[in-house]
Amino acid sequence: MAHWREEYSAALTARDRREKANVGLYNAYTQLADRTAKAVPTSADAQQHTRATSPAGKPAGHLPGHPDSSLQDALAATRTDLTEAQRSRAELQDRLARISADLEKLRKRSAQDGKRINALEGERTYLQLRLKDRDEELRGKAKLLDDFQDELATLNLQLNMAEEQSNRLQRENQELVDRWMARMGKEAEAMNDASRYS
Repeated sequence: MAHWREEYSAALTARDRREKANVGLYNAYTQLADRTAKAVPTSADAQQHTRATSPAGKPAGHLPGHPDSSLQDALAATRTDLTEAQRSRAELQDRLARISADLEKLRKRSAQDGKRINALEGERTYLQLRLKDRDEELRGKAKLLDDFQDELATLNLQLNMAEEQSNRLQRENQELVDRWMARMGKEAEAMNDASRYS
């Protein structure tokens, strides 16, 4: 699946291509309109020309069948078309400027978002590595703790066995001392009895 930035960039490129498809036509029409505006006389020039060619100062448009009437109509239609074309051109220029500004903002934002995404991806990778190290460290410490507990249990068992053996030896020693003392007492009494009769 393509990355969202690639899809976004492709969509912007397609939109630019679609909007710029008729730029050549717009430019050619604009140049033609500019040339027509320069070639067509202004309204004041046309009125002076009409007065100069009309007899008795009457407007030529009121003369039946006069050829200037159709020229005036064509001139008015051309001026209307030119005005409309210039208005449309101004609207298109404004729209193009707004869209270009929005596009530039989006590109800057996209670049900033891309940098932010790269930074966050790097930080995430770093944190994942640190987390993995911590997991391994915890597993090692848990194993050491288990080993220590096993060794402590073994030492406790050995200590209990040693205490039992010590207690048994103390009892045996006490029994030996008691028997020896009893024997020595009997021998002492026997010696006393023997010395009394002699």
